Amino acid sequence: MPAIPAFADEDAAQGSGQILTAGLILPAMDAARGRALFAEKGCVVCHSINGTGGEDAPMLDAEFMDEVMNPFDFAARMWRGAGAMVMMQEDELGGQIELTGQELADIIAFVHDANEQAKFSEADIPHEIEEMMHGGEEEDGHDDGMKEDHD
Repeated sequence: MPAIPAFADEDAAQGSGQILTAGLILPAMDAARGRALFAEKGCVVCHSINGTGGEDAPMLDAEFMDEVMNPFDFAARMWRGAGAMVMMQEDELGGQIELTGQELADIIAFVHDANEQAKFSEADIPHEIEEMMHGGEEEDGHDDGMKEDHD
């Protein structure tokens, strides 16, 4: 089988990312769009950036990321924590976060971009997500039975 050139379709490579090999494309990564998605999708409910966001999951400040990051390694770390993340999403957000490959690429770009993270603030958090964050704080004072499953 003949080798496929890295940029078999120049228009697709420039508009959507880079074509790597037959049938595979690496999407363009947009940290600014990732900043909006991090808040809109609800990642901020559990994760924080620069002290803004939740404390139930690891901080995702760029300073804690590898200097050179393989986005597939980031996705693999998410996969390893998927069970716990889905449980938290269902508990905190009422359902699992749905992400496209492009959205995940943009969020990964954001968590690696210190300059874009410097722009992130509470003003980026949509009202309904902010309500979920503050609603969870109010409920912390009582036991709803969710944390004491000893079976």
